[in-house]
Amino acid sequence: MQGIDRRQFLKVAGLGGLVFASGLARGADSYTQAQDEFFFVQLSDTHWGFQGAPNPDAAGTLPKAIAAVNALDPQPDFIVFTGDLTHTTDDPAERRRRLTQFKELISGLRTKQIRLMPGEHDASLDSGEAYREFFGQTHYSFAHKGVHFIALDNVSDPTGRIGDEQLAWLAADLARQPKDARIVVLTHRPLFPLYPQWDWATKDGDKAIELLMPYKNVTVFYGHIHQEHHFKTAHIEHHAARSLIFPLPAAGSVPKRAPVAWDPAQPYRGLGFRQIEAERDEYKLAELPVIKA
Repeated sequence: MQGIDRRQFLKVAGLGGLVFASGLARGADSYTQAQDEFFFVQLSDTHWGFQGAPNPDAAGTLPKAIAAVNALDPQPDFIVFTGDLTHTTDDPAERRRRLTQFKELISGLRTKQIRLMPGEHDASLDSGEAYREFFGQTHYSFAHKGVHFIALDNVSDPTGRIGDEQLAWLAADLARQPKDARIVVLTHRPLFPLYPQWDWATKDGDKAIELLMPYKNVTVFYGHIHQEHHFKTAHIEHHAARSLIFPLPAAGSVPKRAPVAWDPAQPYRGLGFRQIEAERDEYKLAELPVIKA
């Protein structure tokens, strides 16, 4: 087994985390079976530049998370940040200052293979212009050890759409993959209508899901909702990650969406990052805390 063995993974996952097994479609042929095993880390919603009561350590949480990821042994194959790298601002100069600081901070990660994508806080006010200056394209695909990864941008359009042009790109990208390919989609907003009243949806996400549906082994990892959440549309599994700035309440559990209050007795509660071990027939998700309990 390459990357990380089961004993090592469970040892890491035991550091205050919870393990969730996400199965792939059974009966997959040799394309799936030939995949090497590996693991990667998902961080989301760092909101660099945020200040406020929901996190009195707003300037310290991301550095602490970077230290926690750097302490993983072995290190992940790569790290992905699923959007809202910075907190929104109307000032273009301040937006670029925050992106600069974020870029400098993540340069301290031991794993240098880092994949990024914007959130609406980074990109919706300028259609992703500043983000592209710092990090390049907002949507792309790449392959890693037998898995095809697709990063979708459902935030640069201020209406919350992927858009026809990007959907056409997605269709063309998928057309090059066999129907039993292992496909992982990385995005910020959920593709399914989790709770549109709180902007927890993608206006044309159903079109993306329709394009993905013919493929037997598809898993989506996203952020935006600031909490762990698991959902299925037919055979496609969707997994939301925790935030690194403040948690949000469960969909519809309160009249108004607002950050969960900071609890001095349990600092960093509800915050964390995710480790994903890719095996031949499942993904094992470990939810890890910013600070070891």
